[in-house]
Amino acid sequence: MSKDKTDNEKASINKAIQDYFDFKKLDEWTDAIVQTIWRPVLASCVVGIPTAYLIYRFVIGKRFKTAAHIPPEVFERATKIRGKVMSVGDSDNFRLYHTPGFGWGWLRSIPKTRKELQNQTISIRIAGVDAPEGAHFGMPAQPYSSEAKTYLTKLVLNKRVQVQLLSRDQYNRVVAMAYVRRPPFYLKKNVSAEMLKAGLASIYVAKGAQYAGILDQLQKYEARAK
Repeated sequence: MSKDKTDNEKASINKAIQDYFDFKKLDEWTDAIVQTIWRPVLASCVVGIPTAYLIYRFVIGKRFKTAAHIPPEVFERATKIRGKVMSVGDSDNFRLYHTPGFGWGWLRSIPKTRKELQNQTISIRIAGVDAPEGAHFGMPAQPYSSEAKTYLTKLVLNKRVQVQLLSRDQYNRVVAMAYVRRPPFYLKKNVSAEMLKAGLASIYVAKGAQYAGILDQLQKYEARAK
């Protein structure tokens, strides 16, 4: 066997051995990358994404700025939300600043000025009842409208309330059952029912009236107040 042929065979064998060890190093390097980078990244995604969703869903929450920002499916589910009443417009409606999640008042602040609150509140029309209206659009005030508005104002203004969203009316207001806690025991009270008990509202009977399943109770309150 010639010397050149022997040298070529040795060179081929050496190259094969070198390629083997280079491939082995590459494989080890790839495995190290997987362990040090991709596995932690994957674990972070598996844990982090659901955690972020839960924080957003239950701690931060999605805030509805106005009635126009509330999607139809929210009304279909008669969803309940919480917020602070910033103003009372008349004897059957008020403006709510929606406060989803937690931390309001210490981690998150509620705007106070009219400028800050512009396009940031939901107009709520109390469901199930009809209260006397104040003077507007050239029409005189209805009897007891002032008393009804004063009562509603004392009941909900600057209070944290819960509202059950039922629909959006032609005036872009949200028709909702509202609930507020009253002293001395701070039991949850239905605002529509409280207006009826006080004799300052009557059951709303026009087409499309909504009662959230408590019409019988409202009728009893109205009958007792007469």
